[in-house]
Amino acid sequence: MEIIAEIGQNHNGDMVLARELIHAAKDHGADVAKFQVYDAAALFPKEGNEWYDYNCRTELNRDQISLLAEECAKAGIEFMASVFDVERVAWLEEVGMARYKIASRSIHDTALIAAVAATGKPIIASLGMWNEPGFPRIDSPGGVAFLYCISKYPTPLSDVKLGKVDFAVYGGFSDHTIGTTAALAALARGARILEKHFTLGKAMYGPDHAGSMTPAELAAIHSFREDMRLCL
Repeated sequence: MEIIAEIGQNHNGDMVLARELIHAAKDHGADVAKFQVYDAAALFPKEGNEWYDYNCRTELNRDQISLLAEECAKAGIEFMASVFDVERVAWLEEVGMARYKIASRSIHDTALIAAVAATGKPIIASLGMWNEPGFPRIDSPGGVAFLYCISKYPTPLSDVKLGKVDFAVYGGFSDHTIGTTAALAALARGARILEKHFTLGKAMYGPDHAGSMTPAELAAIHSFREDMRLCL
């Protein structure tokens, strides 16, 4: 069972805050600190998007990606990123990223998935926007773990319906609910991977902070995981 702290955009474009988030994730029990690597102008619509300027401000350049990967190495936590275009796959190869994340919104992007698969590295893919029978066909030498996911931000607990999820088939759960209830339930039901947004404060400015786990919540999830291991 591993915990991915999805820092995502919660660094707010501030590399000092990004470093603090990396170390807080490590100190409170996460195995992975994950970011998002994208071209904001290409990925996010400008019209009708109140967060467009924020999206642009939180776009990471190559130097920042290298800085964050180095900081993760110093902290002793795995650096990972969701990648949203083919060009930035090469950027992540430059820093030696061990695994790739395909976000729900990219699950139909065949060119991106092919580029990631061509690295030969393991892939974790969220299925929040997959609306076809079965799983996507992704041929990757490194293997693929599919995450159960509901693409609502935040996701009401009543929409999660983990009782229908077979975690012998799904690799894990990408959790967008508020609080730790769904995360703990997924781990108890056998999820091998738990991904959840991570923040230093739910009241911070940005679209994801309110629905993210705090260091105290991460520590509680980590403690529950360790207790489960004692029971197995």
